[in-house]
Amino acid sequence: MELKNKTFLFLGDSITEGWGASCLENAYWNVFGRNTGARVWADGIAGTRIAPQYTPEPEGFESFARYFGSRVAAMPDEADVVVVFGGTNDYGHGDAPLGTLADREETTFYGACHCLCVKLLEKYPHAEIVLMTPLHRCNENDPINGRGVRNVTNLKGYVEAIREVAEYYGLPVLNLYAISGIQPEVPVIRENFMPDGLHPNDAGHARVASRLEGFLRTL
Repeated sequence: MELKNKTFLFLGDSITEGWGASCLENAYWNVFGRNTGARVWADGIAGTRIAPQYTPEPEGFESFARYFGSRVAAMPDEADVVVVFGGTNDYGHGDAPLGTLADREETTFYGACHCLCVKLLEKYPHAEIVLMTPLHRCNENDPINGRGVRNVTNLKGYVEAIREVAEYYGLPVLNLYAISGIQPEVPVIRENFMPDGLHPNDAGHARVASRLEGFLRTL
């Protein structure tokens, strides 16, 4: 795929909002735009998840309720490529059940992934829709998440759910969980790419931008 002068829309959570980077200009999607000459637009909201939640958000955290599918209608109407980067918060502090590939309602993570893909395909039938899996993070095998909900799977289970749903629609997936080279359980990697164990720093954002560019050039 030729990237220069293409319009890219990014939908995501705190990483897309630029958390971990020293400034928004160093967020992965801005780095990607500078490196490729692409036009970029992003909607990243910290704490948001792919699936809507059952429990109301506490005071001061109401923005967490703006799950990915609820934001599609407000995205720009024109795009050559739409990139979705989420799922880590569904594992980390979500209360929606994981569900199964057969789900088609937003009541489970699988179902919300299906609904999100359909909404994007309906709005952007001629665009390339690309999903990126979560990066590795610290505590990705915890039995209880940050919301006190017992995890039925680890983070890799959410990675697999994203891959399975994307495969159903024939959508390309950049599996950052497998190829980012970022694993914060390794001290030297955490120090250099993800100091807080969750959000990439400038070097980590640059790594994500580089992986995304290389992947898209193969499409």
